Amino acid sequence: MTVEGAGDGSELAIGFLYATLGGIFLVGLALDALGRRVHVPRVTLLMLFGLVMGPGVLDLLPRAILELGHAFSPLALTMIAFLVGGKLEARRLRTEGPEILTLSLAVVSTSVVVVTGGLWFVGVPIASALLLGAISAATAPAATLDVILQSGRRGRFANNLQGIVAIDDIWGLLLFSLALTLVGVTTGNESTALQDGLRETGGALLLGLAIGIPGAVLTGRLKPGEPTLIEALGLVFLTAGLALHFELSFLLAGTCAGAIISNFARHHERPIHEIERIEWPFLLLFFMLAGAGLHLDGFGEVWWIAGAYAVLRTGARLAGGQLGGWLAGSAPGVGWKTGMALMPQAGVAIGMALVAAERMPEIGATVLSITIATTVIFELIGPLMTQFALKRAPEA
Repeated sequence: MTVEGAGDGSELAIGFLYATLGGIFLVGLALDALGRRVHVPRVTLLMLFGLVMGPGVLDLLPRAILELGHAFSPLALTMIAFLVGGKLEARRLRTEGPEILTLSLAVVSTSVVVVTGGLWFVGVPIASALLLGAISAATAPAATLDVILQSGRRGRFANNLQGIVAIDDIWGLLLFSLALTLVGVTTGNESTALQDGLRETGGALLLGLAIGIPGAVLTGRLKPGEPTLIEALGLVFLTAGLALHFELSFLLAGTCAGAIISNFARHHERPIHEIERIEWPFLLLFFMLAGAGLHLDGFGEVWWIAGAYAVLRTGARLAGGQLGGWLAGSAPGVGWKTGMALMPQAGVAIGMALVAAERMPEIGATVLSITIATTVIFELIGPLMTQFALKRAPEA
């Protein structure tokens, strides 16, 4: 009996799944072309498409497609992490490192202080305000990097932006762990969040070293000049898989591995080149499924807190960028444009909120609802602001 004739219904389901994926890829291609014509980031268009087609609105996507998000998200984000880590080259950091570090610390610290203080001032309990302030430090590396790549912008501003998103989430994870510990102490709950945060961060960096060092030595030997496609996929899948297995940050592990390979693979011409060639299908599904996972009903009871959070975080990013630019001696206008370019907020923030909901159920549910609601805002308008900043930034 042929495979075609052995169908018992499963082939129909698989065929429908394949056809749906094919349609999504073609729609993504059309949205990419549309975004270039109307000057809207494809990230925003893809998430809007996912939101409309997903359970929150029309509910037209098959459940099998929605479940793919759990598998594709770590892979897509690990690819982004490798690409971001590849930008952290020693020769670049020697000249741009101090500016990147200053801008990053200024934006993160200002976000935490302003959001925490502002929410507490308008009546939010201090415990919730502390957690939301720490969550506000998180960025969206995938969305930010995709807007940079789509814009085609080059030069110091774009390079600095890629370096900042590579380290912002490290500060964010550490600050969130500290905030969760402080909240646990003030509310009488025992918490090991600080230890867990340090374990997750330190373990991810060690995993990045364990994969990056052999990768720097061994990749690119079969095909002189750059790794093969199989080598690139092997590194990405191995990093994502081990990070998930050991409950470590695949973002930090991928960034560390990418930086190690980029700096120590001297026989490579373009160490991360193959990942650049295969990332788009993964990212297309990632952004579309992320949009499908957004739920607008999160605004119900917390709309005013979500609105205050969005306003405070926006102002804090602009002010923090301006402060960092002044401290780093950046060119006029670079500081606040950097803060504007760092508006997107996505999976890392929601991950923090999920941890808060698990550890502190009495306040965590509210924190999670606010984070989901504001993620809808910043994931839709954030890429637009990143694009705006890139277009008006100095370019080499």
